[in-house]
Amino acid sequence: KVCYISPSTITLQRAVIHWKEQSQHDLLCFVINPKFILKIQFNSFSRSSIYSPFPHRYVYLMGIQERNERLFYRVLMEDIEELMPIVYTPTVGLACTQYGHIFRRPKGLFISIRDRGHVRSILDNWPETNVAAVVVTDGERILGLGDLGVYGMGIPVGKLCLYTACAGIRPERCLPVAIDVGTDNETLLKDPLYMGLYQKRDRSQAYDDLIDEFMEAVVEKYGQDTLIQFEDFGNHNAFRFLRKYREKYCTFNDDIQGTASVALAGLLAAQRAIGKPITEHRVLFLGAGEAALGIANLIVMAMMETGMTQADARKRIWMYDKHGLLVKVCVCETDSNQEAFVHDSPGSVQSFLDAVNTIKPTAIIGVSGAGRLFTHDVLKSMGTLNERPIIFALSNPTTKAECTAEDAYTLTDGRCLFASGSPFGPVTLSDGRVITPGQGNNAYIFPGVALAVILSGVRHISDTVFLEAAKTLAEQLTDKELEEGRLYPPLSNIREVSVQMAVKVVEYVYAKGMAFRYPEPVDKNAFVRATVWDTNYDSFLPDTYDWPGVSFTPKTDSK
Repeated sequence: KVCYISPSTITLQRAVIHWKEQSQHDLLCFVINPKFILKIQFNSFSRSSIYSPFPHRYVYLMGIQERNERLFYRVLMEDIEELMPIVYTPTVGLACTQYGHIFRRPKGLFISIRDRGHVRSILDNWPETNVAAVVVTDGERILGLGDLGVYGMGIPVGKLCLYTACAGIRPERCLPVAIDVGTDNETLLKDPLYMGLYQKRDRSQAYDDLIDEFMEAVVEKYGQDTLIQFEDFGNHNAFRFLRKYREKYCTFNDDIQGTASVALAGLLAAQRAIGKPITEHRVLFLGAGEAALGIANLIVMAMMETGMTQADARKRIWMYDKHGLLVKVCVCETDSNQEAFVHDSPGSVQSFLDAVNTIKPTAIIGVSGAGRLFTHDVLKSMGTLNERPIIFALSNPTTKAECTAEDAYTLTDGRCLFASGSPFGPVTLSDGRVITPGQGNNAYIFPGVALAVILSGVRHISDTVFLEAAKTLAEQLTDKELEEGRLYPPLSNIREVSVQMAVKVVEYVYAKGMAFRYPEPVDKNAFVRATVWDTNYDSFLPDTYDWPGVSFTPKTDSK
C-alpha cells in the first residue's frame, strides 16, 4: 500500500509514531520518509508564529493543545525552557488581560455567583469523570496585574499545563475553574468581549457560600482526596480560605505556600554558596502580602528546625509595604496575618533605602508587584553591606519585577546571589564573566508536590510538606550550577526535578502518617516513575512477535 499523508494532519502525527509497526501489518510505505516528515513537522513549528510577538505565540501554542494534546505536550516538554514563559509567566499574564479577545475554545469551567445551588450540575457537565486535581481562581489578583475577573482563567489553564509537562500528571485528570463573582476592573466592565458578569465584585456572604458549595461539590463528585489548588485570590481571601479549608479538604494556596517553598529553596542554595546558616540571615521584604507572609512563615519553620525559637526567628524578618516599615508605632492598620512580623521601630525610616541601611539585611526579597523599587542605590547599598548579598526580585510578570538581573549583578560587581520570578537572560559582566540568573519559579514546586499528594492519597497538606519540598529542590542544585550563579536547577531539567521531588514527598508523607493510599509502596521511586504520563501513543495494533524455531515448510517423506 502507498499512503499519501499531508504534514498538517493528525494522521501524520500518529503515523510517524507508528510507521514501523504499521508497516509490519500493512506493508505500508511512505512517499516521504517518516523521519523526514517528522522533521518537516517540527521545522514548520519552529518557523511558525510561536516565536513572534505576543499574542500570536500564546494563541498559536494553545491552538496546538486544542488540535492535538499529545503533540502540544511533546513540543512543550522538548523545549520547556523556551516555551514555559509562554504557557506560564510572564506571557500568560498578558494573555489574561486580553483573554476574551483571543478566546477560541473553552478549556475549563466557569462558575458564577448566579449558579449557587447548581454547582454540582455544572461539574457534571465536565466530560472527564476521573479528575484528581483542580486549580481554581476568582481572578481578583492575577499575578501583579490586579483584578482581571474571569479573564484570569488563563492562570488555572497554564498551571495545569505544567502539572502535566513538569510532573507527568495525566491531562484528563486536571480541571481548571474560574469563579465569577464580578470584577472591580472598570476597563473590563466596559469591554464588550468580557466573558464574565458585568457587575462589581460581590463581597457578601453569597461569595463565601459559593466557595463552600464549590468545595463540597468537588469532593462529592471526585472524592475526598481530590487536590484543590487555590490560585490568585485576593490577599484577605487567600489566607482566610487556607485557614478555613486546609483541615477539611486536600488543598493548598500556591501564592502563599508554593511561593514560600521556592523562595526558601533559593535561600538554602544561597546558604551553600555563602557558608552562612539560615539562622544568621536577616531578611527584609518589599511587600507584606500573601507571598511575603508565606515565605516568612516558612523561613521561620526552617530556622526552628535548627533549634531557634519561633520568637527569635521572627525577629530576623522585617517587612516594608506601601505604608512603610511594619513597626508597632505605625499609624496604618496591619492585617492580623502580619502581626507576627511587626517589630519595635529601629528609628527613622522614610524609604526602602533607609530600611536597608538601618536593618542591614543579608537578603532582600521583592514580592510587591510594584515594579522597579530595588533602585540602584538600594542595590549598591546591599553590595556595600554584604560580601554576597542575596537579592530576590520575585514579582511577576517581568515588568513588575523589583529590578533586572543586569542591574543586580552590575551594581554589586557580580557578587550578589540573584533570583527572579520571571525569566531573565544570562548577564555578561565587564570582566567577561557570564552569570546565569536563577528563576524562583513556583513550577519547581507545585507540580512535584501535586504528583506526590495525588499518588499517596494525602487528604490534608501540611506546611511541612512545602518545607520538605524546598529542601529537596535545594539539594538538586549541583556545585557546578551554583558556581555558574544559579540558585535553581536549569528549567530544561524540571521534569526530573519534579519527579525526584515527588519521590521525596511521597516518602515523607508515608513516614509522617499523612498518606491514605495503601498498601504502601515499598520502592517509592519506582512507584512514582511508573505513574508518570508521557506523550507516546498507546499502540492500537496487535503485538508483533516471532515464533523462533517454528518451520512453515511442510514435512516431506524422507527417502
